[in-house]
Amino acid sequence: MDGSLGRAGVLSTPHGDIQTPAFVTVGTKATVKAMTPEQVTDTGAQVVLANTYHLYLQPGEEVLKNSGKLHKFMNWSGPTMTDSGGFQAFSLGAAFGEHVSKIAKGEDSRENSVASQENSALAKITEDGVTFKSHIDGSKHLFTPERSMEIQHNIGADMIFAFDECTSPQASYEYQKEAIDRTHRWAKRSLDHHQKLLKENGEKRALLGIVQGGRFEDLRKESARIISEMDFDGFGIGGSFDKEDMYTAVNWVNSILPENKPRHLLGIGEPMDFFGGIENGVDLFDCVAPTRMARNGTIHTKDGRINILNAKYINDFTPIDSDCDCYTCRNYTKAYLSHLFRAKEMLASTLASIHNLRFAIKLVDDIRQSILDENFEEFKGKFLERYYK
Repeated sequence: MDGSLGRAGVLSTPHGDIQTPAFVTVGTKATVKAMTPEQVTDTGAQVVLANTYHLYLQPGEEVLKNSGKLHKFMNWSGPTMTDSGGFQAFSLGAAFGEHVSKIAKGEDSRENSVASQENSALAKITEDGVTFKSHIDGSKHLFTPERSMEIQHNIGADMIFAFDECTSPQASYEYQKEAIDRTHRWAKRSLDHHQKLLKENGEKRALLGIVQGGRFEDLRKESARIISEMDFDGFGIGGSFDKEDMYTAVNWVNSILPENKPRHLLGIGEPMDFFGGIENGVDLFDCVAPTRMARNGTIHTKDGRINILNAKYINDFTPIDSDCDCYTCRNYTKAYLSHLFRAKEMLASTLASIHNLRFAIKLVDDIRQSILDENFEEFKGKFLERYYK
């Protein structure tokens, strides 16, 4: 792609190749909510990401290890990933009870007064790691970089992430600097312990280092340089962004990271963000948004989002999207989905999730094809004009 960092490639794992760019389906607790693995496969999903924190607490890493690890436990034969548990330090730390997301918008992006993440209800960050209380039973636990590596190895995903600290988008420059320095030290500890575990168990497993630095150009570039100098198999771009400048921040990072290794943008799932991320060098995205929205009755179409609970869909006997090839659109109408949601039937979440997941996966697949066909800008313009009209 002329004038951009966008690229199409192939990422090889022990459980198959991933055509990139690709949308990574989130299966937080070793399940994509409301869907069977077969249904996930039918959406075209190439890879599933599970959550280290949640699986550690329930059912526990030993259960995963004894089951034959993640693939056998959840009956998923394709590539898998696990996050590090670092984001939970954010969600249980500075963001706990504050309704703060990792993406800042408007006035939020200019607010720098949030308290230190050490002042939290359920998590405490120190040089050693993160001490937190279980949201299930209140029991106390400690995640260190070494412990995160051990848990992720026991879970058994093909690609895992170094332990990091995800900061609030409202955190001050001084705290962001403190946090990235700690994240870099944790990255080295994660890498050292990961390599030790690989030698001990003889398995193949890729480790991705995470770039932090918030909304600050010098910190993002510093983090990208330091993390890229370590022997990671790929990289995650994490932490907080200003929504308006997210693509700029991603470009800062990907202009520095090695071209021959994959780059994963953590927790991003809006259609506009797929285009912005890919043209700035992102290869992989993960986000719970498509399935979470679906369970609430919010559904993607080529003409934008719709709320299936809107009264106008009660007697609408057309598919959600006539151009969509998913199981839901091939077999059911908006009226039927509207009925299921109004009747609070479990099938509502399944059918809506199938469609939204297919929508996200196919969109990223189509962007990939537009790169190969050398018509990315044309495809981007037509899609975004129609979706956000």
